[in-house]
Amino acid sequence: MKGRAESAASWCVDAATVDAYVARGWWGTTALTDVVRAHARDRADEPAFISECGVLTWAQYDSISSRIAYSLLSLELDRSDRVGVLLPDGPSVHAAFLGIEKAGLVAVGLSARAGQREIDYLLSSTQCRVLVTHESHRGQPMHAIREALRLRDVELDHHIILPQFNRLDEPITVNGEIRAQESDNAGDPRIDERRIGPNELFLINSTSGTTGMPKRVRQFQNRWFYYHQLVSQSIELRGSDVFMSVLPAALGFGLWSAHFVPAIAGVPVVLTDHFSVGKTLRAIEQQRVTILCCVTTQLVMMLNSEQMASTDCSSLRAVFTGGEPVPYQRAAEFEEMTGASVLQFYGSNETGAFSRTTVHDSREDRLSTCGKVITAMSPRLYADDGTVITKPMIAGQPACRGPATCAGYHDDPEANASLLTEDGWMLMEDLVTIDTRGYVHLVGRKSDFIIRGGKNISAVSVEEAVAIHPGVGLVAAVAVPDPIFGERVGVFVELRDKKELSLDDLVAHLTSAGVSKETFPEHLFVVDELPRASGGKIAKRELRDEVARRFPGR
Repeated sequence: MKGRAESAASWCVDAATVDAYVARGWWGTTALTDVVRAHARDRADEPAFISECGVLTWAQYDSISSRIAYSLLSLELDRSDRVGVLLPDGPSVHAAFLGIEKAGLVAVGLSARAGQREIDYLLSSTQCRVLVTHESHRGQPMHAIREALRLRDVELDHHIILPQFNRLDEPITVNGEIRAQESDNAGDPRIDERRIGPNELFLINSTSGTTGMPKRVRQFQNRWFYYHQLVSQSIELRGSDVFMSVLPAALGFGLWSAHFVPAIAGVPVVLTDHFSVGKTLRAIEQQRVTILCCVTTQLVMMLNSEQMASTDCSSLRAVFTGGEPVPYQRAAEFEEMTGASVLQFYGSNETGAFSRTTVHDSREDRLSTCGKVITAMSPRLYADDGTVITKPMIAGQPACRGPATCAGYHDDPEANASLLTEDGWMLMEDLVTIDTRGYVHLVGRKSDFIIRGGKNISAVSVEEAVAIHPGVGLVAAVAVPDPIFGERVGVFVELRDKKELSLDDLVAHLTSAGVSKETFPEHLFVVDELPRASGGKIAKRELRDEVARRFPGR
């Protein structure tokens, strides 16, 4: 049965697929509004979100999100109009997403780390009519930011200012006017007639923006309800679990780890406005976090910190990481220090999940593979000629079609044509193999190769090799232009404990470790800190720009 506000005409997926996936138990008929209302009724005073500023209970989460919905409803917007959300990654952003859902509108998630060009592009290209913020952003008052947007021809009809999280009982400001507070204790017809259903577009988010302007991904809720099932199976989810997510709230990893899975399970999630090693480690110890969600870079940064050794992380039983290949030795080091299992979902913002590791996998399988393929996702590998690979251990481009995939890109036919095969499988930009047991092995990215003398060298393989050096904290491999070979292998390295490292020392270490010579770096650039994209990954585009500056004219 469809929700009252949901109609087949506005679905992100076709009716036959909805019926089939509901029948299989992969999808449901409720949205997050229903989940939060039930918790507000049954566990009103239990924590939904925990931050350094305090606790937001389920009853408060429901009430505050309804107040945000009423503020939006007062603007007489058309159903499914776009609302930009530019908030830190704390509880407020989740209240805003839920309030926008209740008002029957579509959120456009703007990472708090996004730069000016990315924000301008996302607001303009999605035709946002409203912007939801705090009074300031990164220390700059919002009235100045709004004026700067206007001068750059980014026009917005309305601006809603939410109070800071620790003052959420204060009034909401709409277009400079304070609106009266309203509550939603037993459901409200204005919300129930408009709210977004589980198969409708509810949010547009973006890729991590490592190259150029991000693609805009169309999100609907049922894919994340299915993801909850996958997470529950992977970690044997318990009612006593405490999640912590240190990811941008609007990205796919952030959505499932902070907005959906903890809420569906009815367990709290610990958040910080922005990632820092110190805040994360303190929260793990103080809140007895059991499930940590972070990208690989953040995991390595924690390991590199002197504070790690003095922090009690014994409450952790699982860590979901990803976004970049997981270095085996560092992940094993984290497991030894904490007793937690390092797990991953291999997929993308678009595909959701192609394979996964679980607490039942051996350490070797957890840390040296991308886990077992998820059969419900109908996984495939494609050869360069477009044929489907049927034999094991032959490298190909992964693709899937199933209950975790997104609804394609917003208003971008060319990008959608590249994303989907003719028969509807969604492609990823990697090269992998699948062994006889169904475990996936990452070979490299189709677009992340260094072509040296006509030979393709995987940047991933180079990074994995260099990462074994004990002085290396983080590494990113990029191509350096060369007049003879076309490209040579370059690595940018962030060191541990401020040690020194020369190219000769690095190559000597790799030689003694028996690393293949083709992955040896030929240029070494030691930096204080590697640049990060808005999603927390290493921003390789900035590194390629730096190479171009250092080697002009090549």
